[in-house]
Amino acid sequence: MSLEGSHSDIEKKAFKETTSVSDEAIVVEKAPEVQGGKYASAYANLMQMFHGETRGIERVPEEEKTQTSVYSAATMWLSANMVIATFSLGALSYSVFGLDFGTSVLTIVFFSILGSLPVAFFSIFGARYGLRQMILSRFLIGNVGMRIFAFINCVACVGWGAVNIMSSAQLLHIVNNGALPPWAGCLILVVATIIVTFFGYNVIHAYEKWSWIPNAVCFIAIIARLSIAHVFKAGVQNEAGDWVTWGSGRTFAGGVLSFGGTIFGFAAGWTTYAADYTTYMRTDSSPSRIFFGVLIGLCFPLIFTLTLGAAAITGIKTDDTYATLYQEYSVGGLVYAILVQDSLHGFGQFLCVLLALSTVCNNIPNMYSIALGAQAFWSKFAKIPRVVWTIVGNALTLAICIPAYYKFADVVDNFMNLIGYYLAIYDAISLSEHFIFRKGFSGYNIEDYDKLNKINPGWAGAFAFCCGAAGVVVGMDQTWYAGVLAAKIGEFGGDIGFELAAGFSFIGYLIARPIEKKHFGR
Repeated sequence: MSLEGSHSDIEKKAFKETTSVSDEAIVVEKAPEVQGGKYASAYANLMQMFHGETRGIERVPEEEKTQTSVYSAATMWLSANMVIATFSLGALSYSVFGLDFGTSVLTIVFFSILGSLPVAFFSIFGARYGLRQMILSRFLIGNVGMRIFAFINCVACVGWGAVNIMSSAQLLHIVNNGALPPWAGCLILVVATIIVTFFGYNVIHAYEKWSWIPNAVCFIAIIARLSIAHVFKAGVQNEAGDWVTWGSGRTFAGGVLSFGGTIFGFAAGWTTYAADYTTYMRTDSSPSRIFFGVLIGLCFPLIFTLTLGAAAITGIKTDDTYATLYQEYSVGGLVYAILVQDSLHGFGQFLCVLLALSTVCNNIPNMYSIALGAQAFWSKFAKIPRVVWTIVGNALTLAICIPAYYKFADVVDNFMNLIGYYLAIYDAISLSEHFIFRKGFSGYNIEDYDKLNKINPGWAGAFAFCCGAAGVVVGMDQTWYAGVLAAKIGEFGGDIGFELAAGFSFIGYLIARPIEKKHFGR
């Protein structure tokens, strides 16, 4: 019998028991008798030893929904966003979009909150219904629409992983005079991600609960060094000593919109995973506590780390060392210049390694949720264990990030915007369905989640997706294409793709959904 087949037998025969660790209840899945050979038996024993999760997209039974701590849900996103990838995105404010520091901060605050709101809201669904985000999407955007977004979600998970690893590989490479080649840095980060995601929900939450602390120490060290080097002051004052915090004009507005789109894509990037990380919370958990806990857990690290990146990049205006290393090694070189060059030396290199490893915190949700997205996409894929999809996703990430490493800034800018487009469409359709057509949580018969003949068929969602894609085409502003409306914003254009995507898909869904309900009766 194959490992896949024996794994399925384990799940069918598994019985559950609950133990208490600190303030969290950890679900333990046991298989009293394992068949299928020594490899399947070793796998089952290993998962049991580390309180590993063997469940995939099945609904979590009520007796296993024992977690009560909102802190665990909040720190999940605190650790995942207080990382070098977030810092790198903040650094694009001046290097790519030409924004001054004051405007960058306002853009960061507004678009971070905007992107975090749907993540916090959909986290409530995981606790209430015990279902993964893509399975919940059968109710929100329908079966056909869900499959579209599940596919894109899998692609996005790999893309996020590659983008995150590239920034860290730069830093690992420059430490110790380039002794570690870029491909080796990428490999180290991928293997570390596999180790944590292999064991699933409980181990992921345990890791993310504390891993933000060393990351915060590294960023505090960056703040101290920037302050000593007077980079903050030099970056926001002109030669006359006047504070320069505001720009103006159509071209400047275009830069704000484009930078805002990248921030929205990063912040809202967790939307299609949101419920995955609250499914084991008690059903009677307070929705408001979950919402505000996740919102704070997201917004604080986003605003803090993005702002720090925006401040640090201003140093290339006045410091030749910063400018040279940034030109050669991008953000990794900038961090090295701040912490090591004429700075903390050996200890600075240690901090650089810690900061590079922070990427594992950010990649864990991507590589866990890619498995759930793949299983939701097609029923035959659901028969393949979650851990297999996790390993496949990491392998694809490694294959992409190594060649893309050499064009880091362009890859980050283009990828973040593309992600923002599809997330805006998802949010517009899902929120429309929830508030307008289902009229809140009372409109769900959640027992029908696996009965495809009783749930929303999804043709309206597919139509709305196409409408949103049309909005993207006319509003996007990328290096390889600029839409007709985007080209009219400033000398170099301005990206309004995600705004138009949300608006077009919202209107399309309002038109198509009543027709779908009348024709199919659901």
